[in-house]
Amino acid sequence: MPHIHKQSPINTQQMGCRAGGNTGVTTGMDSVRSKVLQKLRVISEMGHQQHPAPENIFLAALETGNLSLVQLLGSRHANCVLNIRGEEMGYQAQTPARFGLTGLWTLEYTQELTSPLCITASHGYTECVRYLLHRRADPNAAPGGRSPLHEACTGGHDSCVQLLLEHGANPNHCSDDGLIPLHLCDIKTSLRCAELLLQQGAHVNHTTEVMQETPLHIAARLGLLGHMRLYLRCGADINAKNIDGETPLITACGGKGGNEDTCLQLCSLLLENGADPEAQDQQERRALHHACRTVEHHMVELLLNYDVDVNAADYNGVLPLSCVLQNGELYQGKKPHCTVRTLLNHGARCVCPEAFGKVLRCCSGLPEVIALLYNSYLNLQVCSKWRQDIPEDVFQTHLSFYTTFFNVSGSVRSLQHLCRFTLRKHFGSQCYLIIPLLPVPTVIKDYLLLATEQSSCLL
Repeated sequence: MPHIHKQSPINTQQMGCRAGGNTGVTTGMDSVRSKVLQKLRVISEMGHQQHPAPENIFLAALETGNLSLVQLLGSRHANCVLNIRGEEMGYQAQTPARFGLTGLWTLEYTQELTSPLCITASHGYTECVRYLLHRRADPNAAPGGRSPLHEACTGGHDSCVQLLLEHGANPNHCSDDGLIPLHLCDIKTSLRCAELLLQQGAHVNHTTEVMQETPLHIAARLGLLGHMRLYLRCGADINAKNIDGETPLITACGGKGGNEDTCLQLCSLLLENGADPEAQDQQERRALHHACRTVEHHMVELLLNYDVDVNAADYNGVLPLSCVLQNGELYQGKKPHCTVRTLLNHGARCVCPEAFGKVLRCCSGLPEVIALLYNSYLNLQVCSKWRQDIPEDVFQTHLSFYTTFFNVSGSVRSLQHLCRFTLRKHFGSQCYLIIPLLPVPTVIKDYLLLATEQSSCLL
């Protein structure tokens, strides 16, 4: 297909002359007048005209997928550049004498360049796209910064993507904001679009300009399991790092990809395919730190099964257990005491006794967590001044627990607790593995694993 140069932005008067005198065009204009007034904000003061201008009719036809009008008005303008204007709120800094020190928010006209092919591809109007391509519209023209292929992928319109690729669209065309179409396959329904792009040579490891993220990072962050499988099959770098030093595994462990089950599946897939569970970001945080910060219990268990360092410290010296304690009250619904117990049974170092007051400040509303930590010491001396670290309303809510907690100060721990502590110290980081194998009743195993029914008991 010969290269078609982009034309200048469409001229209203010129196009009006070409369309004028044709009664069929006039009839067509009248029939979509109401749609025009709804779809278009401002182009050449439409609201003050008796009839919409021809270029408005053309744009409305593109926006609504009216193939008949697109064929009628677009035969000579398949490669035109449309200059769209709309009203948006903008902040104008003004002099104090007029609007005070804070300035003024006003409606402003904004301009955006686009093309007929970009408009129809963004809406998924396959037949309109086919017609424009037949009229030799340039599939790589990007007057507004993004090509028609970018627009089609954003909406997950795989039929449009296929048409554009068949007519020479570049699958690695980089937009003005540094994205290739594959980066915009960021919804579940765009999986077929991604497949088509990769079949035509899209670069699976191309990074975004700003965040330096690969498509695998984007899929991990958004919880797109199907996309991740596809990218891994096509040779995606599983340990690629973005500008923050995050690998796709670390991104997935951040818990932003949907519910916990989805995040767990993402991490399982990455680990099974060789993701490094000990990779560190710029703050020296590992995947375990990120999973603990969002209190994802099953994800923490998964990572620990890959023998990650349960006591690895980040750049600021924060341990995974500390991440749970710092964020536990934000995620009470996720039962943070379960994550704490799992970490302790895998050998996590408990909080220094002198710093237990800080734990109370972070976790005073989680008596189950306080009890677990207390039962991890041989004999923690409870300090009366810690009472000041507990908000009064929290103390009253858990009055029974905290009354008992402060009454145990100076008391001798029970013999069964001393036995538990000795066995747990002996087994160390293998508690979770060895204790279930002991030839003792289940109730004793649960006690040794800090999994008693009354999780807030101080035993």
